[in-house]
Amino acid sequence: MGKNDVLPATSMSSFYSDPAIRRRLAEYLGGDSLDTATAVYVTHSDGCLFQRSELHPPADLGKLMDRELDIARSLADRDFLLFHLDIEYVNFDSPLMAYENPGHAFAIQEPAVRVIEELLLGWGITPLHLITGQGHHFVWRVGFESEVARRIAGLEPDPELSRACHARAGSGVVSEISLEMQEAFAAMALVMEYLAHRIKWFAAPLSAVPVEITAVHVGPGEFSRREMVSIDVSEYGDPLHTRMIRMPYTNYLKPWLAGLVPGGVFGEGLPRIRAIPHFEMDVYGALACRGDEAAVRELALRACTRIPIQETGTSRLLREYLASDLRRFHEDYYSAPLIAEHDHSLPAGLPACVSDLLEWPNDRLLKPAGIQLITRIFLSLGWHPRRIAGLIRSRFVNPAYGWGVDWQEYDPGMRADFYTRLFAGLWKTGVDGLVDFNCVSTAEKGFCPGAHHLGCSLHASKEILSQT
Repeated sequence: MGKNDVLPATSMSSFYSDPAIRRRLAEYLGGDSLDTATAVYVTHSDGCLFQRSELHPPADLGKLMDRELDIARSLADRDFLLFHLDIEYVNFDSPLMAYENPGHAFAIQEPAVRVIEELLLGWGITPLHLITGQGHHFVWRVGFESEVARRIAGLEPDPELSRACHARAGSGVVSEISLEMQEAFAAMALVMEYLAHRIKWFAAPLSAVPVEITAVHVGPGEFSRREMVSIDVSEYGDPLHTRMIRMPYTNYLKPWLAGLVPGGVFGEGLPRIRAIPHFEMDVYGALACRGDEAAVRELALRACTRIPIQETGTSRLLREYLASDLRRFHEDYYSAPLIAEHDHSLPAGLPACVSDLLEWPNDRLLKPAGIQLITRIFLSLGWHPRRIAGLIRSRFVNPAYGWGVDWQEYDPGMRADFYTRLFAGLWKTGVDGLVDFNCVSTAEKGFCPGAHHLGCSLHASKEILSQT
């Protein structure tokens, strides 16, 4: 390996053969070379299902470059806690809109981006800001042995859930992920949930489309499309070993890998783009740059991708979370156990949309809007939110529903716990104004079982929650 080669050259003449590109990839992995990388693994990015066979130690990065893949690194890191915030444009009617009309998709996100930048600046956090195919990533880190990391880890909400998630990691490259790392990740999720609350609170009134935490289904808006801005913190609802984050200066192949392009022919109808740092340009300059290989190569000569260490600012964020209404809700939430709920305990007279969802949950209960609907209804019936999580978990663990989710890798308890806590917390803290908690919106989201339930109404449930 030459003096300036921090990564091995690929076996073909390609974008990834550029020495500056290879240097930036090593930086994002946490080192000056692959030998000093702190990421636990590298893999293809998240347009595909999680595949254990595709997890490689950082030293194998060249194999992924040889295959011209889009590439991700593990969210898990040997030396640091990585904070990763993802916002993106989502269009439920036209998933390709973000790629076919990126100017529209990114203009829609600008109010939320400004709010994020102002909030992080207020705490003194300067993240690495990336532009991807559908939106923005903001990434920073704190040392695993730092005081703020220890304080965050001390918030660990449910040790039993963390042990179950850690047990799923098992052997192989992810065996380096310790129980302490999983526990810190579960605790960090509480703080990131608070950050998402703040973003939604300030950004929603400024936005032309709904701003939601995770990709919750919405109804048609100002442009007659079901589109929204997603504050995507969904990664905190799964075990640490399953979560990866897209690397800058890599190919962006999600439309093809996810089957969004008819026929799956690479390049057909869509330009080749790369994920890049947002550096010394506005968002429209970044959109032009990411589709111009020469411009991306030139950017790599001057735009570093080392993830900033932001311990002082993160301490300020943590202090604000600990003094918040959301923290008090979290303490109450985890005062109850996560136990299985069975059908015999369900009340009679549930709204048809809810009874239908509980009877035929696949795949609607895998969608955030499905858990949101269940959570709202049972909160109105006086259920403790942790009991609601137990009900949802009882559906996930039932193989009769044929989920198509590998629950040997993902954890049904953590998934149910995260989303129920999220939606219950939004209501409890007043961030959720229940604007879409009605029959019309439920039908627009695709959760109404049909017109023959004309006598059914969500009005009484909404009134109870509005007055609580």
